[in-house]
Amino acid sequence: MARILILATDGFEQSELMGPRKALDEAGFETVLASLEEGEITGWDNKDWGDSVRVDLTVDEVASGDYQALLLPGGQMNPDILRMNERAVTIVREFAEAGKPVAAICHAPWLLAEAGVLSGKTVTGWPSIRTDLRNAGAHVVDQEVAVDGNLITSRKPDDIPAFSDALITAVQEMAETA
Repeated sequence: MARILILATDGFEQSELMGPRKALDEAGFETVLASLEEGEITGWDNKDWGDSVRVDLTVDEVASGDYQALLLPGGQMNPDILRMNERAVTIVREFAEAGKPVAAICHAPWLLAEAGVLSGKTVTGWPSIRTDLRNAGAHVVDQEVAVDGNLITSRKPDDIPAFSDALITAVQEMAETA
């Protein structure tokens, strides 16, 4: 069974963690949530705080080799906080450089920029971060999902079904070639 690491902290976009996680769980994958601290993290749902979810391990406990893919939910606060944490950025870089699927939605492609893995890649993201993505060397498109090699990106909550399907397909294809 493939294990998918989810990297998030307080302020994650509620639907962008819960929706893909549910799809991954239903596809038979194991999802593991890593964050900056133990305990629980709280999502952002529309214009207020949302539900809390239990953290399985901290970023300092993550061994990237134990997982087949990485899911990065968006929300404005979540990736902005994570990109300030050296270990979180290193995790993103480790997955990307290992050729494992890295799926980032909404503002989460900021983490791809911070990890320095966007040069020459075609990606999408929330409109307000597209200049940052271009400045990091990416070719930016406006479509519900962009897949370039092992990078999977989407723009917003409405894209979650296509985003989740792209990640599931990528993990299944990796398992078939392993």
